[in-house]
Amino acid sequence: MQVKSHEIEKNLIGLEIESTPEVIEEGLQEAFRRHRNEFRINGFRPGKAPRHVVEKVYGKEVLYNDAADYVLNKEYSAAVDELGLEVVSSPKNVELKEFSDEKAVFTLEVYVKPAVELGQYRGVEVRKVDTAVTDDDVEDALKKEAEKNARMVSVDDRPAQLGDTVSLDFEGFADGVAFDGGKGENYSLKLGSGSFIPGFEDQLVGVEIGKDVDVNVTFPENYQEESLAGKPAVFKCRINEIKYQELPEINDDFASDVSEFDTLEEYKADLRRKLAERKENSAKAAMREEAVKKAVEAAVIDIPEPMIETAQQDEIRRMSDNLRHYGMNIDQYLQYMGTDLDGYKESIRPQAEVNVRTGLVMEAIAAAEKLEASEEEVDKVYQDIADYSKIDLARAKELYSFHDADIKKDIVRRMAMDLVADSAVPVDMPEEPAGEEKKEEAGEA
Repeated sequence: MQVKSHEIEKNLIGLEIESTPEVIEEGLQEAFRRHRNEFRINGFRPGKAPRHVVEKVYGKEVLYNDAADYVLNKEYSAAVDELGLEVVSSPKNVELKEFSDEKAVFTLEVYVKPAVELGQYRGVEVRKVDTAVTDDDVEDALKKEAEKNARMVSVDDRPAQLGDTVSLDFEGFADGVAFDGGKGENYSLKLGSGSFIPGFEDQLVGVEIGKDVDVNVTFPENYQEESLAGKPAVFKCRINEIKYQELPEINDDFASDVSEFDTLEEYKADLRRKLAERKENSAKAAMREEAVKKAVEAAVIDIPEPMIETAQQDEIRRMSDNLRHYGMNIDQYLQYMGTDLDGYKESIRPQAEVNVRTGLVMEAIAAAEKLEASEEEVDKVYQDIADYSKIDLARAKELYSFHDADIKKDIVRRMAMDLVADSAVPVDMPEEPAGEEKKEEAGEA
């Protein structure tokens, strides 16, 4: 095999591959083997005619198409290995320039993995996250635990108040006509939860059990049901029941009921310890994410479009697999979300690009730092697979060995992220302005 390569544009390589007579003969023999039963020749049962007889009757060219496919696939793989190319797309603009028993010439184009010019990735500055646990934090945690253990008490001697949970019958009308999905019976609604259209819940405050009330609202402009978006509507409502949440008293008895501690002070100390641990973990995760993001942003890469498209397809496959567990397919989900496949692909494109860019930068850092996955780390992944699949380690390695390269790549990427995060420097930074303030500053600039 002879192969010539040239750069068409950044990350797009053109190849010219000239095969050998030996490989061409392999291709012709494979094409004959695959189709020998299809040839009908007098004096021979189907599939029994020798190849030279078939070629004499049908012409040599009858095997050329399939033989060319065989030769291209074999020689393309060999050419990629010979040139050490890291291909990130299927070949395109494939053209058979010449094909005979003695010579086959192909040209094609293929995208390759881009070079990464690393910026700073060690010692990047990240926002220091406050991990101090305040008395207010502990009190909030206590209140949340009390709410979990609250009981609902029915009342019939007063109208509904904010914070009450009401059992509600309702029916919605737009332009005097009832609309689909606008009716409910004994619907449980907490007033002030914001579960319904803005303004709906406020108009139920002060309404007594058994009283009819008209609730006037306007659907939001971005409402998912386009026929109702921006339209005024009237909901005819009746409250059937009113309940309020009765919280337990927070004391030693409460502490012993909800924990293994006998006193409230012991329980509060335990809550403080757990909150501190949670805040510490959250801070580490936030600083890690920021450090990796800054290292990625500091790198210079021209990402070939096929890599982003592959990441989009991977996400669509992942989403499809998840939906299948809930008895839904991707088309049903997209219809429910009011979009189509093209729209969904476009919506996930920014994250797909971030994922590709992050992967490339972490691989480049791993290469620069000579990071390698140890046998123990690889075995740990296989052990997790074995535990999940309820098989032994040896069987897991046997069944999933084709994932070995991907497993090692994931481990090395994680090692690179750890390196970036562990070397990051937490510093005090002013809080970023809110979104509106940012916009105003941008406008002033």
